[in-house]
Amino acid sequence: MTGALRELARSPVLVAAIFIAGIGGTFQYGFHISVLNSPSIFIKELVNSTCQQRYGRSLEPWEMSLIWSFIVSIYCMGGLAGTLFAGHLAGVYGRKTTLLLNNVVAICGAVLMLLSKTALSFEMIMVARVLYGINAGVSLTVHTMYILECAPKRLRGMVGVSVASFVSIGKLFGQLLGISEVLGTEERWIWLLAFSGAAGLLQLVTLPFLPESPRYLLLEKADKHGCETALRRLWGAKKDPGPEMEEMLAEHASLKGVKVHRLMDLFLDHNVRWQLLTILVTFVTLQLCGINAIYLYSFDVFQAAGIAEENLRYAALGTGLCEVSTSIACVLIIESTGKRLLLFRGYLCMAGSLALLTLTLYLQDFVSWMPYCSMVLIFIYIIFFSSGPAGVTAPLPGEIFTQSYKPPAFMVACILNWTGLFLVGMLFPLIVEHLDYFCFLVFFVFCFFSGVFVWFHVPETKNKTVLEIAEDFKRMHQKRRHSLLSKLSSVHINDIQSTISTKL
Repeated sequence: MTGALRELARSPVLVAAIFIAGIGGTFQYGFHISVLNSPSIFIKELVNSTCQQRYGRSLEPWEMSLIWSFIVSIYCMGGLAGTLFAGHLAGVYGRKTTLLLNNVVAICGAVLMLLSKTALSFEMIMVARVLYGINAGVSLTVHTMYILECAPKRLRGMVGVSVASFVSIGKLFGQLLGISEVLGTEERWIWLLAFSGAAGLLQLVTLPFLPESPRYLLLEKADKHGCETALRRLWGAKKDPGPEMEEMLAEHASLKGVKVHRLMDLFLDHNVRWQLLTILVTFVTLQLCGINAIYLYSFDVFQAAGIAEENLRYAALGTGLCEVSTSIACVLIIESTGKRLLLFRGYLCMAGSLALLTLTLYLQDFVSWMPYCSMVLIFIYIIFFSSGPAGVTAPLPGEIFTQSYKPPAFMVACILNWTGLFLVGMLFPLIVEHLDYFCFLVFFVFCFFSGVFVWFHVPETKNKTVLEIAEDFKRMHQKRRHSLLSKLSSVHINDIQSTISTKL
């Protein structure tokens, strides 16, 4: 771990790339997940005022609920649209140029947010949410591709976790800026919702000073000199980029004459079947692991533990701070621990925490000190979520797929992510209404079986090239298939021998 940190410290341009790509990248995604909680009252007032001015009547509760649900969920629709175009844009225009142009979308959304209150138009908020979704959909894909392709093999795990760290930081900023002492007031809430424009502007003026992705330059543009120049800028003049360039060229040679694959190719090619299943399982579970339920029930648990209602927002900040600090700690341990172990341990410990949390929530009406146990379990769950699935899942497509399969792989991953976010937002209130805290048992099943899947079907990716990881996938499943065939063959031979013996 110390050696990896020392190597990262010797690469100041790479450190700058992590922060610059992150602030206009997955930070935006995390920020918009949490930012609507605080100004929801003021947005609903604006919707009602608009309808009173236009139609001379106030909205019915069901009408307000419908419009509010649309404002919340339309962000996911924009995110899905951005995801569908992100891979193509990154392949045609490059990772850096795509990120730069993507900031213009965020700035346009921020301008609409700022004008919505003056224009008395909640439709402008809806359009801004769509633009923010498109921005987040593109950045979620392209930021991950760019930063992984800029990192040396030894630091790829550490750098990849920064993608999830910026999601957590974005969530925390959404909570922090939303408190009434900062921007969560009737006068300042539009500035809160326009904050993404500032993050986009910051990336827009700083990203041009960074080089394009070296892997993109070499493997897709065949620019060997440009790749070497970019690597020397990113990693420092003292580090020899030769060995890693040779690995890239070996991958390039193996893919010679192979075009960038389409989405359908990913599903039809048996050679990447287990990599695809890994993406499907991990990204579905990322949304269905119960993290949203944990944050929802944390307010009830904190209140039952004696925290005053007016202080609950600060307790919620504590959960956000716990997620950020654990995510940053994951950056420090991932190179020594390995991604497979972090995923496996994270899923199983999350499953255990959910099972115990269901029990403590059931018992808190009978035992006075049980809410404190629930509170501890909530923080334990967040720690294992942030140090495992949250940190490892996002960069996974960039590590286990070759260059020609990366765009469709990231597309599948992000489609699953946005669809899951949308479905959880729409269906989660109904699940809670019917199951109450027993909803955690549903999430327990997803976490437990995902942990088992990772242990039996996913190889370690630490300090390995994409081709080595592909071989590990093949070896792992060929070995298991050979073992199964051997067992079946031996059973068949025994049956034949027993039949012959019976006849004799």
